[in-house]
Amino acid sequence: MNWTEQQIPRQDGRVAVVTGANTGLGFETARRLAERGASVVLAVRDTEKGRLAAARINGDVSVRELDLASLESVRAAAAGLRATHPRIDLLINNVGVMYTPRRTTRDGFEMQFGTNHLGHFALTGLLLDLLLPVPGSRVVTVSSNGHRIRAAIHFDDLQWERSYGRVAAYGQSKLANLMFTYELQRRLAAHGTTVAVAAHPGISNTELPRNVPAVVRRPLTWLAPAITQPATAGALPTLRAATDPSVLGGQYYGPDGLGEARGYPKLVTSSPDSYEVSVQQRLWAVSEDLTGVRFPVGRAAVAA
Repeated sequence: MNWTEQQIPRQDGRVAVVTGANTGLGFETARRLAERGASVVLAVRDTEKGRLAAARINGDVSVRELDLASLESVRAAAAGLRATHPRIDLLINNVGVMYTPRRTTRDGFEMQFGTNHLGHFALTGLLLDLLLPVPGSRVVTVSSNGHRIRAAIHFDDLQWERSYGRVAAYGQSKLANLMFTYELQRRLAAHGTTVAVAAHPGISNTELPRNVPAVVRRPLTWLAPAITQPATAGALPTLRAATDPSVLGGQYYGPDGLGEARGYPKLVTSSPDSYEVSVQQRLWAVSEDLTGVRFPVGRAAVAA
C-alpha cells in the first residue's frame, strides 16, 4: 500500500525541530507534523521568513534562529533550544544548499560541505542528549540522489581549496549526510531509544536548484512538470522516516518511482560507497575536529 500523509500517526506531546522549515521540503515537513499535533520548532536563518511561515501552519509552532553556515549560530541555537525544551523527540536535519559558486562558511568551510554536513553534525551533537532519554526519538537527515554523482569524501581537500567543482562538492556533502547517519546509528544502537534515519526527496520542485547555471536551469524549468514532484510529495520520505512506527535505525527512504525521482516513499538503498565503515568513522573523527563538537555516544565496535 502506498504510504501517504494520511498514515502519519498522531504526534501529540512530541517536540520536533526542523531545520530550514520556512520553505520547500522543510516547510511541508513542519506543517504536517504540526497538523498531527507535534510542537514544532522552525529552525531558520531568516527569522522574519520563519514567522511568516509559522503563520501559515495550524498548530503549535515556534521559530528559532539558526544559520548552519556558522558554528557560532549553531551553538547559540542549541543553547536556546536547551533552555526552552527539556526534551526533543524529532530532529529533522533538512537544510541544504546545492551547486553554490565557490564560497565558504563563516568558519572557512566550503559552503556545501559546511552547511549540509558539518552544520548538521554539530547541531545533532549539541542536542543529542535531549533525545537520548526519549523513547522513540529520531534523528532524520535529508540526503539526495546527488550522493551518487561524482561523489567521494576528499580527505586530502575537504574544503575544495585546490580546485572546485560545484556538482562534486554537492555530491560529497550528500554522501557525508548518509555516512553520518549510518555511523550515528551504529553509536546509538547500544542506547536502545534514539535512532538515526535518512531520506531523500527525489527531484522536487523547490528553491534548492536556484544556483544551477542558467544554461541548465532553463531547460530544467521547461521539463519540470514531467520530471519533478511538488514539495508536498518530496517531503513524504522525510515524514515517513520520522513517523512510521515500522522504521528501523540506519534505514534510508526515498520515492518509489523510476530512478527514485518521484513517487511514494519506500525503503531504498544508497550507493556502495556510503556503506564504507572505515570512511564513515574517519569522516566522523574529522568532523569532530573541525566543529569541536563531541557526541555523548561513543564509537561502537564493528564486527569483523
